[in-house]
Amino acid sequence: MSMANRLRRYLSSSPSYSLLNLRRLSTKPFGPPPPFTPRRVVVTGLGMVTPLGCGVETTWSRLVEGKCGIRAITPEDLKMSSFDQETVLYTFDQLTSKVAAVVPCGDGAGEFNEELWLNSKDHRSISRFIGYALCAAEEALKDAKWVASEQEQKERTGVSIGGGIGSIADVLDASQMISEKRIRRLSPYFVPRILINMASGHVSIKYGFQGPNHAAVTACATGTHSIGDATRMIQFGDADVMVAGGTESSIDALSIAGFCKSRALTTKHNSVPEESSRPFDTGRDGFVIGEGAGVLVLEELEHAKERGAKIYAEVRGYGMSGDAYHITQPHTDGRGATLAMTQALRQSGLHPNQVDYVNAHATSTPLGDAVEASAIRTVFSEHATSGALALSSTKGAVGHLLGAAGAVEAIFTVLAIYHGIAPLTLNLTQPDPIFTDNFMPLTASKKMSIRAALSNSFGFGGTNASLLFASVL
Repeated sequence: MSMANRLRRYLSSSPSYSLLNLRRLSTKPFGPPPPFTPRRVVVTGLGMVTPLGCGVETTWSRLVEGKCGIRAITPEDLKMSSFDQETVLYTFDQLTSKVAAVVPCGDGAGEFNEELWLNSKDHRSISRFIGYALCAAEEALKDAKWVASEQEQKERTGVSIGGGIGSIADVLDASQMISEKRIRRLSPYFVPRILINMASGHVSIKYGFQGPNHAAVTACATGTHSIGDATRMIQFGDADVMVAGGTESSIDALSIAGFCKSRALTTKHNSVPEESSRPFDTGRDGFVIGEGAGVLVLEELEHAKERGAKIYAEVRGYGMSGDAYHITQPHTDGRGATLAMTQALRQSGLHPNQVDYVNAHATSTPLGDAVEASAIRTVFSEHATSGALALSSTKGAVGHLLGAAGAVEAIFTVLAIYHGIAPLTLNLTQPDPIFTDNFMPLTASKKMSIRAALSNSFGFGGTNASLLFASVL
């Protein structure tokens, strides 16, 4: 039954909504809204496009094996096809950071197929970050075995996929056309190619999902906010199923140059790319820019059970906060990170001692990693220093995927619970002095029982978000 028909039936069957009663009630104050009991939300599908490969199985197996998806960039990676070779080479030479976590492309297993997702005639309005989202969403939906074939199912299925930046490469090309007085050659698809919400839009259109259509833009916390917001939509009854996550593709001349100028990127390890992302290590000097997408299928628990869906984990908590301090730096006392984690724990109903693993945001920046480690120790107290809490940052393997980071790392956290494996932190050879013998990030993947796990994401502007997942078995 359609939403409109359900509303008509409700109004016609409710005597309090007769015309006479409505007139009598018009001068009286409204009563309280209907009582609300949050519905439980579970993860039933996963999809990923990452620097370690295209697909969940490929990415996860390479991650736990200690593989790295970071390489040296080339002038071709700058996506300056409309510029002359001299300008391209000059730009490349000026970049202080020359490493990136690039999605492997091709038509082989574990590679992103550009011909399929970006170069067909039907995809002229699709830029790379949108293509990544479509690819990850298809895998997640297939994994969940969810097909909204009936009208009511379409109305009860929504999309919440955000991004941090969008397609800067398209903006650069368009600007070049203006400077060369070739504005008439501007593509009519320019605007749809750069808008962040078009990732959600394309997924919604492709599958006919008519529920909430949402796109968060909160820098590096985008993926986490997108999943958390989608969870709330299911909890509040706006949808039964949500396709949620984050996507990003900002490996281009202007994006890399901008982060270089802000001194956010690593510059010391250009000659050894695999060692350049060093979360929690004393040799860290900045993050490695990465790209990709992570998409989850979220579902109301009873809805998933009724159709016999595979359940990876439950979304138990979603915490948010703002540093209210600085546009790019966290407060040294970690108050924002602490508040986000505390809120997620409070909502989950779990005690800090019941959390077995934390997937840290830790990007490999000197200040950010230390502040987060301190905040984790504050929140988990004796549990953190007892040796029972596993901690790692997976950015050593995949770099920093910006708007997609939170979603990809949420999937890593869910898989840690599902497979009972806490992934390692690459390149941790000399841990930051903040760590102790019993409070130390993992340097090797660890098989262990993981019933509850937390994933952190923090972004420019002081935005912080944490997701807490737990086993439902």
